[in-house]
Amino acid sequence: MKLGIVGLPNVGKSTLFNAITNAGAQAANYPFCTIEPNVGVVAVPDKRLDKLSELYHPKKYTPATIEFVDIAGLVRGASKGEGLGNKFLANIRECDAIVHVVRCFENDDIVHVDGSIDPKRDIDTINTELILSDLEVLERRMERTQKMIKADKKYQAELAFFQKVKDVLDEGKAARTVECTEDEAELLSSVSLLSNKPIIYAANMSDDDFSAGIEKNQFYKVVKEFAAGEHAGVLPISAETEAEISGMEPDEKELFLSDMGLTESGLDRLIRACYSLLGLMSFLTAGEPEVRAWTIKKGTKAPQAAGKIHTDFERGFIRAEVVSYDDLMACGSMTAAKEKGLVRSEGKDYVMQDGDVVLFRFNV
Repeated sequence: MKLGIVGLPNVGKSTLFNAITNAGAQAANYPFCTIEPNVGVVAVPDKRLDKLSELYHPKKYTPATIEFVDIAGLVRGASKGEGLGNKFLANIRECDAIVHVVRCFENDDIVHVDGSIDPKRDIDTINTELILSDLEVLERRMERTQKMIKADKKYQAELAFFQKVKDVLDEGKAARTVECTEDEAELLSSVSLLSNKPIIYAANMSDDDFSAGIEKNQFYKVVKEFAAGEHAGVLPISAETEAEISGMEPDEKELFLSDMGLTESGLDRLIRACYSLLGLMSFLTAGEPEVRAWTIKKGTKAPQAAGKIHTDFERGFIRAEVVSYDDLMACGSMTAAKEKGLVRSEGKDYVMQDGDVVLFRFNV
């Protein structure tokens, strides 16, 4: 999973990226500090893997991972090539989802590219550039569809739907706000529109805001209201705090967060929000050679999940031997779980569940 971190210059984007990836990307108080996108791979925290490691003492421990891409700050006119616009838009296109960092703090020492703090204006600046780029892409697709109608009238409905999407974009609204049937959503996803990508608005606040209560921050309320209108996610976060705790030992970090009234770091909350946004979950494999988490879409069936491990597993799928993580831990061993009849033999139609501990049987 690849997440693109975007935002205007000087909103705390690179600071947040550095903190959550420890990648050491340059962060400074001037626009376009980030030119080439920085990439960092982060392990997905999963306490279930830790417990399985205690049970199996494996030679190898492999958590699921997420790739974060810190994309250059955007300015008005990016869709027409202003600033680093073309590069910026191409980088976003490669990502599965967008984390849009919005400045929700005041600090006279950190300049704002537009001279004042206004989250709604900042969101509109970036969304407008994505939408303008999308209009160009959509219009080209509509031209192709128009030509296809001459040969087959069935494309008339497709063109009508694209016109509906274009009308929404013309109003300055993101493609993700278009009401779609299941078939229309599939058609829309085939056009690769930037404003149709799943998005989380990361409201970057000061650590004082977390101490005082985030709901008192008026900028955060603006972001929440906008996100609700887009059916988008919103996550309160403090890049300043994340930077502070990134080098701490686990016990020290836990105490620091507790003093701020938090139970988990911004990174943990961000990963959880992204999994939810993209409809993802993890199944687990465990044994002495390795314990490992595998990321799949909710609704994935057993053979396709097996294919995540190796294509041969899917091709020669026979069955999946499945036990829920909770049942396995309650029994204390796979042998005990089998004796209690908690290890199930599942076929090709089995829909995987989050936390399934699985052994796939296959023959190629």
